[in-house]
Amino acid sequence: KGPREEIVYVPCIYRNTGRQKPDFLATVDVNPASPQYCQVIHRLPMPNRGDELHHSGWNTCSSCFGDASKKRNRLVLPSLISSRIYVVDVGTDQRAPRLFKVVNPEDVFWKCNLGYPHTSHCLGSGEIMISTLGDPAGNGKGGFILLDGETFEIKGNWEKGDEVPPMGYDFWYQPRHNVLISTEWGIPKCLGYGFDPRDLKKGRYGRHLNVWDWTTHTHVQAIDVGEDAAPLEIRFLHNPNAAEGYVGCTISSSIHRFYKTERGDWAAEKVIQVPSKTVEGWLLPDMPGFITDILISLDDRFLYFSNWLHGDIRQYDISNTRRPRLVGQVFVGGSIAKGGPVTVCGDPELPGQPEPFVIKGKRVSGGPQMIQLSLDGKRLYVTTSLYSAWDRQFYPDLVRDGSVMLQLDVDTERGGLRVNERFLVDFGQEPDGPCLAHEIRYPGGDCTSDIWV
Repeated sequence: KGPREEIVYVPCIYRNTGRQKPDFLATVDVNPASPQYCQVIHRLPMPNRGDELHHSGWNTCSSCFGDASKKRNRLVLPSLISSRIYVVDVGTDQRAPRLFKVVNPEDVFWKCNLGYPHTSHCLGSGEIMISTLGDPAGNGKGGFILLDGETFEIKGNWEKGDEVPPMGYDFWYQPRHNVLISTEWGIPKCLGYGFDPRDLKKGRYGRHLNVWDWTTHTHVQAIDVGEDAAPLEIRFLHNPNAAEGYVGCTISSSIHRFYKTERGDWAAEKVIQVPSKTVEGWLLPDMPGFITDILISLDDRFLYFSNWLHGDIRQYDISNTRRPRLVGQVFVGGSIAKGGPVTVCGDPELPGQPEPFVIKGKRVSGGPQMIQLSLDGKRLYVTTSLYSAWDRQFYPDLVRDGSVMLQLDVDTERGGLRVNERFLVDFGQEPDGPCLAHEIRYPGGDCTSDIWV
């Protein structure tokens, strides 16, 4: 029932592109009635270079709805590589954000003994919580930074007790079930320079969902989802009474449903497996789908995810949460398109290699990555950059040409996805040169920012 989105915020990255420019926050016009439709209408450059802006979050929690003293007027932008945290004022002028505060990496290192911040969520307490991948030296460490929601000063660590997971990445919490669950990508100093297959089978990529007691802030359980699974984005169902959700495992290319058991602990079961393709002309003889982002529609009816390497976005009906049903699929790039360097020799799903994806005369480099769904569930936005070091390795043309933002039309009745041929934001045309566009965030909140308590 919310208003249609008119603008979106997108962090754009120059790290690893060879262009010595700072990352910036782009404001993109997505209103079809606007003369600036599909254009970047504002750019907020960061004061430093090499940050690798990644995922963002809000200063105020959904639980504050109706409190006139609270506003979502600050966007929190952690930097994955520099460990800086930027706080952006989006309240003074929504269409032209301005920098409000910079939290220096030294504060993160000294006050928390953490580094490589990733996911930011606001809490009902008024605080802001940010997960991390590691410690200041680049070793794996799955801890959490707490910021004051008014001053944005670091208050210290959220986690308590002696047990801290060996890695971190994303997280989601559910107070009605007294739980927070976090995921594990990999060891920062290993994955920071690209994907090395020799790191597999050496414990350098994550395999656990880590369960925390929400009240005591202590780690209580680790759920094994498989060696080198690399579980990334985790989403509870939006219904705050629900004691289940999904997590996307990148390297194993599987979706696991996690749930609360009758005993009161938590478990996970694999409910979707994207089969690898047998290939020639690629890094390995088997190419995984590489599930990189997932989301659940606000009505908890559909699950969406992107296969960054294969190049498709999928829509599943999750009316039966244990048996997701594929109802929509579209290819918008990827590594297996016809005419490219990769030959598919064996494919249990497709009869042939998909055609190269071209929109408005531009052949799209890279594959679908970050996704964001409109509040009414009818429009799915897509960007194509994963992480600059991996972009450079897997899709060198993406780094050369810049990434794009696309929009898919969604059939919310029967299911189905179709590319909106009118919509293209080409970040290869930026004034400072092609850049890598990442996460998509709406002013006021969206499917991946909001947790109801």
